[in-house]
Amino acid sequence: MIDLKVLRENPEIVRASQRARGEDEGVVDSLLSADERRRTAISRADTLRAEQKVLGKEVGKAKGDERAELLAKAKDLAAEVKAAEAEQHATSEEVTELLARIPNLVHPDAPIGGEDDFVVVKTVGEPREFDFEPQDHLDLGTKLGAIDMERGAKVGGSRFYFLKGVGAQLELALLNMAAQQATANGFQLMITPTLVRPEIMAGTGFLGAHSSEIYHLPNDDLYLVGTSEVPLAGYHADEILDGERRYAGWSSCYRREAGSYGKDTRGIIRVHQFNKVEMFSYVKPEDAEAEHARLLGWEEEMLAKIEVPYRVIDTATGDLGMSAHRKFDCEAWVPTQQKYRELTSTSNCTTFQARRLNVRYRDENGKSQIAATLNGTLATTRWIVAILENHQNADGSVTVPEAMRPFMGGLEVLK
Repeated sequence: MIDLKVLRENPEIVRASQRARGEDEGVVDSLLSADERRRTAISRADTLRAEQKVLGKEVGKAKGDERAELLAKAKDLAAEVKAAEAEQHATSEEVTELLARIPNLVHPDAPIGGEDDFVVVKTVGEPREFDFEPQDHLDLGTKLGAIDMERGAKVGGSRFYFLKGVGAQLELALLNMAAQQATANGFQLMITPTLVRPEIMAGTGFLGAHSSEIYHLPNDDLYLVGTSEVPLAGYHADEILDGERRYAGWSSCYRREAGSYGKDTRGIIRVHQFNKVEMFSYVKPEDAEAEHARLLGWEEEMLAKIEVPYRVIDTATGDLGMSAHRKFDCEAWVPTQQKYRELTSTSNCTTFQARRLNVRYRDENGKSQIAATLNGTLATTRWIVAILENHQNADGSVTVPEAMRPFMGGLEVLK
């Protein structure tokens, strides 16, 4: 959640952020009003409890009629204290509820607008000119015996699939290459839980506007994660760290893809289950922007290894997600679609998630402070789409990018 102190001292910053996101800015005034009533209730309850304490001492000393009068006064005062404490509790709950509805403040340089209002930061590589009619990833994958959508649908329903043979090898090679790069850069490799408790899912900001995309198991009151960002954010909940931490989470991920029916139904671009290696950092807030640049650099390093044209976009404010202060996506060129498609995403969540999950660190004076969290994708199942389409040959075979060959047992061509 945002810092309540910022809201009190400069509410216009929060209003401007809400407007940039296309969100209701009226919640800001509602929260300010609730916060004022809460602070008044706290002050009144404190004053009444102090009076109650003094009166209690007077009752202990009094006798006769005076004692009876003081006891009657004490009874009335106890009722007032109870009412004041109830008001304090009610207003505190209202503040908490309203505060939870406000997304993270957007970065002042993030482009304003919706999904299509991103800004291209840079483009790397040129789309390949084919001297034959390129096949899409599903045709290639099916003929190579790498992807089986038909049996995936038979077993799990639409948007499920089997990766088999060289397809399974390709995914494991990608994930292992990502894991190796992450550990070489100081990330601790983690295989994370894929089911989390409601407070962890809520703490990361995923139970807001996009909660319909998350699978929920009501009998257990657990959520299936759509990214290992969620368990890694919860890993240090209610803890005080002694320094920055970097983790690389390897997990299966699950997304309902609610509202996406009719979109990308062909192949493995938009599916309900996939695998991913995700970077996650805990740093001091003042170091967050520099860490964000590093995460993006590591993502680009991975993309260079699979040798595909890509671009980096600065995501517009209306498409950031609740927790993100700023987000950069890397999108690879997909030849048969003649468009760029997202392969990676890295977000600076500042102190938003850590404040909700109570993750702190000790500063140079030994005082605990709220940490900043960031995340970034290193590899996912969707990367197979870009690899197959960009590296296909006229005979339907696919050349394995050189950097991946050691992870494929030296295999140079899929055929």
